[in-house]
Amino acid sequence: MTYRADNARYDSMVYRRAGKSGLKLPAISLGLWQNFGGTRDYPSAMEILGYAFDKGITHFDLANNYGPPAGSSEELFGQVMARDFRPYRDEMIISTKAGYNMWPGPYGEWGSRKYVLASLDQSLKRLGLDYVDIFYSHRFDPDTPLEETMGALAHAVNSGKALYVGISSYPEAQTREAHRILKEMGVATTLHQPSYSVLNRWIEDDHTIDACGELGIGMIAFSPLAQGVLSGKYNKGKVEGTRGENPQGSLRASHIEPRVLAAVDRLGEIAASRGQSMVQLALAWVLRRPEMTSALIGVRTLDQLKDNLGALDNLDFTPEEIAAIDEATKDGLMELQPRPQGWLR
Repeated sequence: MTYRADNARYDSMVYRRAGKSGLKLPAISLGLWQNFGGTRDYPSAMEILGYAFDKGITHFDLANNYGPPAGSSEELFGQVMARDFRPYRDEMIISTKAGYNMWPGPYGEWGSRKYVLASLDQSLKRLGLDYVDIFYSHRFDPDTPLEETMGALAHAVNSGKALYVGISSYPEAQTREAHRILKEMGVATTLHQPSYSVLNRWIEDDHTIDACGELGIGMIAFSPLAQGVLSGKYNKGKVEGTRGENPQGSLRASHIEPRVLAAVDRLGEIAASRGQSMVQLALAWVLRRPEMTSALIGVRTLDQLKDNLGALDNLDFTPEEIAAIDEATKDGLMELQPRPQGWLR
């Protein structure tokens, strides 16, 4: 049966402008990082993606290395575009990134013009698209001149292969410099995609979020649930079938140590007092900042997606609630900072 979008798909979603641009994103965007790779079959993928679009999620976020294996998320989404989403292409924002390892040799990762533009061409082929709406530099490359990496992003826009460009996980100084370079090239830095959650506040600590607000760069937070820690599942000792099952994966042991889980328990009490799930509290907290355009979620099941979307029912906090959340988490922060190697994305 051919997918047909719900006529009421725009009735309940909140849309926010990305910085000073004309682009609006849904307050909740869907990422295909770890749950839409080679192990996901088409029917279960379409169940989630179709429901998301029916609820107003117009933004689908990918990267060249998303899977596993790398490239498989783009391939799967390309199949969805070809079979079901094609009539709605102009209603969608599709993003991808380049920065992490994709093929052997010296041109297979980081930020050289050679790698960035070759990766974009490969991504477009996997997606079956002529262009993406947003193309990101996935991580700052300390060994390549920033002018070269930003020049590659500018070329992507000027060649029509990307409508907007952005950066991901760039610290404040590099964010400001990337913005300056692109502006001189006549291209806007539309979005910054950092990790950010109530337990991971590095963009506040190093003032990246303030810089983006000052410069008119929109922000979209990845891992707003701290790799699932803020779902509360690790407090119940659940590891099987989660990211915590793989010691080499993106969830570190330090992310689920007792002091962190104690903070999650305290947050759970605050969420209950607001009539929200832990997940809904965490997403609403990220979206409380005016600089934050969207929260980027990743889900394995349709029920998880529905729970996430429930955050939209209560996005407001009183000053007392904000103070209580700060007190609850002060001893449980993950103390993450961007580094040249970047996060495992």
